[in-house]
Amino acid sequence: MRLDRYMALCLGHPEHGYYARGEAFGAAGDFTTAPEISQMFGELLGLWCAQVWLDMGAPGRVILAELGPGRGAMMADALRAARALPGFLDAAEPWLVETSPALRALQRRSVPAAQGAGRLAEVPRGPIILLANEFFDALPIRQFVRAGGAWRERRVGVVEGALAWGLGPPLAEGLPPSAPNGAVLERSAASEAVAAEIGARLAADGGAALVVDYGAAPPATGGGDTLQALRRHAPADPLAEPGGADITAHVDFAALAGAIAAQGARLWPLTTQGALLGALGLAPRAAALAAARPDRAADIFAQRDRLAAPEQMGRLFKALAATGPEQPPPPGFGPGE
Repeated sequence: MRLDRYMALCLGHPEHGYYARGEAFGAAGDFTTAPEISQMFGELLGLWCAQVWLDMGAPGRVILAELGPGRGAMMADALRAARALPGFLDAAEPWLVETSPALRALQRRSVPAAQGAGRLAEVPRGPIILLANEFFDALPIRQFVRAGGAWRERRVGVVEGALAWGLGPPLAEGLPPSAPNGAVLERSAASEAVAAEIGARLAADGGAALVVDYGAAPPATGGGDTLQALRRHAPADPLAEPGGADITAHVDFAALAGAIAAQGARLWPLTTQGALLGALGLAPRAAALAAARPDRAADIFAQRDRLAAPEQMGRLFKALAATGPEQPPPPGFGPGE
């Protein structure tokens, strides 16, 4: 079985898939995303959305969509913060794009004003502001391994009654012609397809998209094996318990950018999560929260550091922004930011 098929089943099977449980997020789950770490993350992205809307000319209707919204914490925080800009919430039409019925139920409780969709294609057309935080890392990947002077695709099989890794036959074309033995190249057709859909909507309807995730642009000969599984905040064997652990891989931002740009949307230079949050006002927001809750000041500053410090999430997590072809740079992506 190809790795992308295995990942899709482990994560998305309607009965046995990981996200069918709806228990992944937070301290009691298997991993913690930025919105679960602190309300500041969603608040700052909500203000980012409101400023983008203003820069678009404050249209009377704008789709505000989030891909893979988890329990809905980020959208709830974003909408609360965006009240600071009069008129934005009257114009914004919130949509949460989620395939898991269990998570959609949680999202309805967190953001009752939002409508739900299983795919971006189900979200109505029109000017759109789209957020995707830790969405692309969970989309299925294929892995290709250089062995014996040829590229071979990594597969999942069964050996003596247990799941095991294996390699397919040599591949004749479609991959870099030379690379050292042991090199690993990852590709995600699913990620590129979603990115192309985002780019096409921005080019046709206008708006902006902000993708925040972890990873980097790998070299052409292979960026290494980035597949990982997490269970109860600790590394796990991806083959040990199918559907029982989160399985992700680093995001290839160069591939996402290429797919978006190919559709005619305008790309802005890639930045880090730490730099983006800093430009959006993370430090003064943390200081204001700490002043209002001095009993929690140490926790608030620790959350700030976890989100933005280079040795924590600040450097590994990247931020990719794209807009309609004629739009100005979104907040955090302009000259000098």
